[in-house]
Amino acid sequence: MTTTHTTPRVALVTGGSGGIGKAVVERLAADGFAVAVHYSGNKARAESLVAEITASGGKAIAVGGDVADEHAMGAAFDSVESAFGGIDVVINAAGIMVLAPIAELNLDDLDRMHRTNIRGTFVVAQQAARRVRAGGAIVNVSTSVTRTQLPTYGAYVASKAAAQSIGLILARELRGRDITVNTVAPGPVASPLFFEGKDEATVANFAKATPLERLGAPQDIAETVAFLAGPARWINGQVLYANGGLA
Repeated sequence: MTTTHTTPRVALVTGGSGGIGKAVVERLAADGFAVAVHYSGNKARAESLVAEITASGGKAIAVGGDVADEHAMGAAFDSVESAFGGIDVVINAAGIMVLAPIAELNLDDLDRMHRTNIRGTFVVAQQAARRVRAGGAIVNVSTSVTRTQLPTYGAYVASKAAAQSIGLILARELRGRDITVNTVAPGPVASPLFFEGKDEATVANFAKATPLERLGAPQDIAETVAFLAGPARWINGQVLYANGGLA
């Protein structure tokens, strides 16, 4: 039996102050969600986004904390529940990416990336599993490079493949709760994370790689996330490749 709510649904978006996370926040707010905009380091940017949403008549708050710190995230979830009465949707868009050949990657970068992308995903998933209300959804953000397997992405893909596995298992563990758990795996998206360290020729090659011959926009990914967060109640335990047809 699917649960319905008569009050506005509530979403928490980690990494919600920039890039794909910001687009997800804006889309969910437009869809009528009360939104918690999570930030790790840029409080001002998160609060600016909250101000934009509230000025447009929406409901939003900013919550901070390291996604890999279970105490900080517990407090963040507490703040959302206190402000809005509960949580229906958790979108885990927080992540970092460091690219280098496996033979050359600094292991400190490996540890830092895996702390955010693996432990952070697990901590957020753990809190979400304990708190999301019936009829809710949990969505992780991964990458299509888990399938395309491009050079220099080894450590990053390892972390995102782990995040995908966490979601696949959690979907089965939440049997009987009427909560869906899915992962969105974007292709090349025009976001600050994607552009970092890439020259114009590299960006152009990525844009040509898809049959649609363009980079994705953060809004393209937000549309997919919003589908999984809202009407897509029969999609569960899946990885959706939102990548413009990239193989």
